[in-house]
Amino acid sequence: MERGFGRVDEEVRERGVEMESINSVGSTAVVALVNSKRVVVANCGDSRAVLSRAGAALPLSHDHKPDRPDEMERVEAAGGRVVDWYGCRIFGVLATSRSIGDQYLKPYVISVPEVTVKDRTEEDEFLILASDGLWDVMSNEVACKMVRKCFECARLRDEERRSRAKDDAAESSSGGSGCSSCSSSGESTPAEAAAMLAELALARGSKDNITIVVVDLFINKPT
Repeated sequence: MERGFGRVDEEVRERGVEMESINSVGSTAVVALVNSKRVVVANCGDSRAVLSRAGAALPLSHDHKPDRPDEMERVEAAGGRVVDWYGCRIFGVLATSRSIGDQYLKPYVISVPEVTVKDRTEEDEFLILASDGLWDVMSNEVACKMVRKCFECARLRDEERRSRAKDDAAESSSGGSGCSSCSSSGESTPAEAAAMLAELALARGSKDNITIVVVDLFINKPT
């Protein structure tokens, strides 16, 4: 994970040599690697990964904010300053202490991610990966609650479809004109949940980038 983030940061730096304007461009990043046994999360910046397990919201990353004590200590040790300018910022400019890119603020802003490894359990429900445009206006608990409701509604829809398909099949076998199978809507529940969170964040007045991925952990149970 660390080497991967480093390579991407180096590519941005090399492009910055060709295009000077890129030196002031940067991005946070949160990445999750999920298999049947573990969830591995790497985070750089104030994007965030949250796991819903047995109805509880478990953070799998910790935001890299300049006022986080260990981050402030690291920045100042490197010769940087944290200035409170509409919130704590590196030199009063950047509101996150780690990112990919932002070459003009190195070495104070670094691209090294923090990596968390979590063992899977049978109680894992889903994983939310999102940028700070969501988390600025919504807590981990509320986000998980909303996604859980979306998943519950989808399960109810599936049960209704299966029931209708069963009734149609029975009607067809008795000479009725009903369809023998229930047509699927083709909708993806995780995508629906992500879109719903984005709409809610906008309704709550979020002004920042809103990027959301929801991963259904019911599909691949741990072994």
